[in-house]
Amino acid sequence: MDVLNQYGSGVSDDDGESSDGGATQAYAKPVVRQYNIDTAPDISGYAPSTHELTAYVGHSQREIRYNMPYEVLAQPLAGPTDSEGDFASHTRGTRGGGLAEAHAVDEVSFRQQERMFRQHGIANDPSNTSGEARMVVGSNSSNAGIANNRGLRRKAKGNSSIVNGEGAYQGPWAGYEDDTKGVAAGPSAEQLAEYEQRTAQNTDKTADTGPGPSKAAKSKRGNAAGYDEGQAERTTFHGQAERDYQGRTYMHVPTELRQAEVPSCFAPKRMVKEWHNAHAGGVSAIRFIPDTGHLLLSSGMDGLVKIFDTHSSLALLRTYIGHSKAVRDITFAPSGTSFLSSSYDTYTKLWDVETGQCRQKFSAKGRVPYVAKFYPEDPNIFLVGQGDKKIVQWDIRANEIVQEYDQHLGAINSLTFFDSNRRFISTSDDKTMRVWEFGIPVVIKLVADPSMHSVPAVALHPSQKWLVGQSMDNRIVVYSAGERIKPHKRKEFSGHLTAGFACQPSFSPDGKFLTSGDSEGQVWCWDWQTRRVMTKWKAHEKVAICTAWHPRESSRVATCSWDGTIKYWD
Repeated sequence: MDVLNQYGSGVSDDDGESSDGGATQAYAKPVVRQYNIDTAPDISGYAPSTHELTAYVGHSQREIRYNMPYEVLAQPLAGPTDSEGDFASHTRGTRGGGLAEAHAVDEVSFRQQERMFRQHGIANDPSNTSGEARMVVGSNSSNAGIANNRGLRRKAKGNSSIVNGEGAYQGPWAGYEDDTKGVAAGPSAEQLAEYEQRTAQNTDKTADTGPGPSKAAKSKRGNAAGYDEGQAERTTFHGQAERDYQGRTYMHVPTELRQAEVPSCFAPKRMVKEWHNAHAGGVSAIRFIPDTGHLLLSSGMDGLVKIFDTHSSLALLRTYIGHSKAVRDITFAPSGTSFLSSSYDTYTKLWDVETGQCRQKFSAKGRVPYVAKFYPEDPNIFLVGQGDKKIVQWDIRANEIVQEYDQHLGAINSLTFFDSNRRFISTSDDKTMRVWEFGIPVVIKLVADPSMHSVPAVALHPSQKWLVGQSMDNRIVVYSAGERIKPHKRKEFSGHLTAGFACQPSFSPDGKFLTSGDSEGQVWCWDWQTRRVMTKWKAHEKVAICTAWHPRESSRVATCSWDGTIKYWD
């Protein structure tokens, strides 16, 4: 220990210390020597007060190994632009208006300047990063001095004692001077009078050329048959004779179709007949005559309605000419002796099936009828779903509207009677289904769901217990048709593509099969109980918009398409 004490004492001339007696020596403190090493290069002429060193992130750098402030990460690109490397392909490019280079602008500032440029024609120059002067892009000098209406002069608030007329009180809602908001824009009264006079002269010249239709009346859509609005409706019979040797017309029901029992159905396997170019521009709907099905009615985009024989000759029998625009929907009366046709020319017309005579025409102040449906209990009353969100009830005897159902928020797409014809259900573009008591304009059931899509076509099961709807999400949904209308979530039919198309589904007479077309021209056939796809086949070149089962034949199905053809399958 003495040796260690002597070693740690470090006795020297400068640092050594002794006690008063000299017998005991104090421990010496260790000496720590610190060296100041500066490895930075000498930067002559650098003044920290005039320069600032900041970190820089290169454009090709993919990883940062240290924390960096937001100001560094959001700083604009610096340095010369690479005009040859990969960086140039992302930041520079030739456009139709010149050469484009990217600038670091946040989303809020960009949208603000974009709105300013669209409204006033000027905006701050994004390339100005110095902030010393406000550089402006654009040359709209008329709006450059007006910012947030500061350069406009308000109108007088008016007298609070005057309600209407000149000097009426407007308060804080008073506009600006020389403001045209709310002022009707369009031709003046003199210009309208001049236009009407010129139109009348052209009409007189066209009428003098001859009784035939003009070239404008021979357009592909609407006036292909030479029909002009205001001209009397007419019909054309295409057979050899309207009556046979016994004096019977095509309305006579064949003997083999008079049985009352419902046949046992199966899926069709082959095509029996194809009517080429049945309608120019496409076929919109087909309907079998009720109960017997020996006649098939069709409507098309050419404004025509045609009827075909589906039992013996399979030929075109008669054409009904009376609409100036496309016919959207047709429906037979319960007796089958008359039918309604709804067209985009705002008219719904009642026709006699046998003679082709137009008995009456109905129009609700220019509203477009989308769908029409006879009341099964009274052939003198029918419903029309219109494009103005209303369902109107017409009385044929009085030729007037006797009831309105107006709680939908979109155009009406379909009308279906159920529950022994006491109620009917309507579907609309507002993605809802509403149940009404016939004759009472109050909704008794609203079927709506946030995940629900529009249902433009509905069909009733032959058992009267189920309703199916063609949903716009490529499904056929099922609803119960009893006292309570509720969806059957475990029963739905899918596999086909119908989004955007109102493909009309159809049931077989015995209710075992369900058919529907799709946007690819295919026809799908499902088993009602198992929901299994029984068969599908390519029927048309364009969308198969409607399918219809024969009410008496076991496996006959008619299909139509926007390619203008109607096909008959067995």
